[in-house]
Amino acid sequence: MSFLQLCITTLVSFGVLFLTAKWMGHKQIAQLDFFDYITGITIGSIAAEMATELEEPWKPFAAMILYGLATMLMSFISMKFPRMRKYLNGTPAILMDNGKLYRENMKKAKLDLSEFMVMCRQQGYFDLSNIQTAVYENNGKLSILPVSVQRPLTPGDMNLAPAQERIFTEVIMDGRILEENLKRMGLNAKWVENQLKQNNIRTEKDVFLALCDQNHQFVYYRNNA
Repeated sequence: MSFLQLCITTLVSFGVLFLTAKWMGHKQIAQLDFFDYITGITIGSIAAEMATELEEPWKPFAAMILYGLATMLMSFISMKFPRMRKYLNGTPAILMDNGKLYRENMKKAKLDLSEFMVMCRQQGYFDLSNIQTAVYENNGKLSILPVSVQRPLTPGDMNLAPAQERIFTEVIMDGRILEENLKRMGLNAKWVENQLKQNNIRTEKDVFLALCDQNHQFVYYRNNA
């Protein structure tokens, strides 16, 4: 009986953890700020405790729900009251600007010079003279604005106006035609069949992946398995 209880509490804790993460949003799996990081660890620990708590599983269950609600409340306060954001999420700090390093801002960010150099190198800046401004974001990432002569050349710099690229949409995946995607693009399965015939492909089952853009450009990858 205890083994059955263990299975039940484990499955319930997994389900509650999944639902709580969904309620809290994708921010929990993206770059986290300090509060989200601590909350994520805590909820995970409570879920693990709930999986093995056979006597009173409702206690960790309630704690998970309360932590999820508290996190959503903090997010609501942050969105509703912009002035509170700097207290809840912190503020970005300028670590370098116009050739000058700001030691005090590094201290406030609890970042030493060696760590700053590593973060610069990770973004491809081995020479600090190529950096105009470096900002330490509240999610722990370093944003760098290069000096004008070092930034990548853009079509606008050359007075060019290339056509806007559009994303490709999956129309065949794992040998199956995706009817909903085709309908959203104003196409149908007959159009796909014609594209396959033009490319000497017998059936959609021979295609691992096929994509189509807004200009109805058809790109496919054969199923070689």
